[in-house]
Amino acid sequence: MPALPSWLINPLWDQFAALLPARPVFDPSHPLGCHRRRIPDRVVFDKLVQVLRFGCSYEGIADAFCSASTIRNRRDEWITLGVFARLKTITLAAYDRIVGLLLENIAVDGCITKAPGGGEVAGPSPVDRRKQGMKRSLMVEGEGIPLGRILTGANRHDSPLLAPTLDKLGDIGPLPEDMTVHQDSGYDSGKTRDELAGRGLHGQITHKGEKAPIQASSRWHIERTNSWHTAFNRLQRCYERHEIVIDAYFDLADAIITIPSLIRKAWTLYRWDTRPARRP
Repeated sequence: MPALPSWLINPLWDQFAALLPARPVFDPSHPLGCHRRRIPDRVVFDKLVQVLRFGCSYEGIADAFCSASTIRNRRDEWITLGVFARLKTITLAAYDRIVGLLLENIAVDGCITKAPGGGEVAGPSPVDRRKQGMKRSLMVEGEGIPLGRILTGANRHDSPLLAPTLDKLGDIGPLPEDMTVHQDSGYDSGKTRDELAGRGLHGQITHKGEKAPIQASSRWHIERTNSWHTAFNRLQRCYERHEIVIDAYFDLADAIITIPSLIRKAWTLYRWDTRPARRP
């Protein structure tokens, strides 16, 4: 069973491969020039996508052609080069250029997942008998496209994470003058409103004690994006211990979430010679 359909994995790989430096097939420093061939980057990339999608271990996904050590070493090499972060940035910029980000209405919310192995961004979960868990403070635009996130332990409250999460807006570019931030009742405090006012943002915050259907506000987009992230089993039950590795997987997941929306909306908005008869 493929981790992703071909209409999604192929453009994702094309952009990812364009960010990789040129490497020789054989190691030029070998005295006889006959060192073992380098495992193709596409093979390792497919393995990482499978790890992200299915949540399997590196040893479980390794085979006779690509070992678990090769997958980890190539992953760390690409993280050092910043390939995953650049992939997310390019994907988001392409969406903004072709479709347009709806930045007038953004949403911020926290989500707790399991982290059985502990690590740098793990903490006792208040909703899982203090087992190790991870919280992400996520920010999305009006259609649910992920803009940025902050990773921390599950025992952190949502409100103090608002400021570092909103700081991610500085990486996006020109912002509209009138922006509204949609939040749930966990942010219903004077400190949150002062933080938004200091940034020139309007806050639409659900009041504590007042239950309302999620459809009554613009927060349902972020709830849907949280469910998309949780569908990646590596993020739902995270065994990675280092924050830079988890961030890399989130950047890859953000690109996988953004590209289908880009393709489907571009299919509706534009016409080109090789446009498929059906929307993917």
